[in-house]
Amino acid sequence: MPILQKKNPVDFSFSLITALASFTVVLLIGGILAVLVRESSLSIQKFGIIKFLVSTDWNPVTESFGAATTVYGTFVTTVIALVIAIPAALGIAIFITEISPNFLKGPIGIAIELLAAIPSIIYGMWGLFTLAPIMAKYVEPALQKSIGKLPVAGMLFQGTPMGIDLLTASVILSIMIIPFTASISRDAFNLTPAVVKESAYAIGATKWEVVKNVVIPYSKLGVFGGIALSLGRALGETMAVAFVLGNKHEIATSLLDAAATITVTLANEFTEADTDMYLSSLFYLALVLFVLSFIVLAIAKFFLLKAERKYSR
Repeated sequence: MPILQKKNPVDFSFSLITALASFTVVLLIGGILAVLVRESSLSIQKFGIIKFLVSTDWNPVTESFGAATTVYGTFVTTVIALVIAIPAALGIAIFITEISPNFLKGPIGIAIELLAAIPSIIYGMWGLFTLAPIMAKYVEPALQKSIGKLPVAGMLFQGTPMGIDLLTASVILSIMIIPFTASISRDAFNLTPAVVKESAYAIGATKWEVVKNVVIPYSKLGVFGGIALSLGRALGETMAVAFVLGNKHEIATSLLDAAATITVTLANEFTEADTDMYLSSLFYLALVLFVLSFIVLAIAKFFLLKAERKYSR
């Protein structure tokens, strides 16, 4: 019968401290959720869940509120930003790891990390005073003259180019999330064993074939993780988007229309909430964003774990 050994007090203390630190995260998330539910209870009782989510009305005067327009704006800007950012980020990561000469890898890598460190309000100011005029004068008119003449896709580019719209906000958002996907993808690509790539080159594979058939499949889990992180950043971005999106509570049918997102609405209208119902509805919007972010990231994590199990087999 083995002799039971007394656990080292230092190890026990260390285990206890790390366990408390881990549970602190759970408690913080639960506390945030509890506060949001409590503060939005008045709006929940009046509008319910389905009505609040599908209603496009946002009228503080009549105290009639709905989240459909802001959820729509959040979804559209996030999707477009990811469509723009993911190819660019993967291209950057591939260039740094597989193509770039050694003397360029360091400066480009540092530049990408510095891009992630720029405060969002700086992006917003740059977008308002620099990017928005360029979009209004050059980019959006060019899109109207080309894609705008197509039968179905042309509907997305109707209206007067102003530069303060969904498209500009999505471009700003894509620039902000590129560093996250690019940096994590670069690190994932660097984990590909050199012997595997050298074996592919030895049998006559081109650089493109090595990247497509060896590097990307081997590091796809890391790439998916970077995309999931960028998705979370895009859903919650506020100040940069607030500068160039406007705050129009309507379902925009054109990318050249102003719109509203959940975060922009919260930032712009919290100081104007002069009634209990108005304030409660804003907390309700925050609760919707909290749950939406949790669901989206949980789904992304689910697919990551599923892909990891499949890949490990």
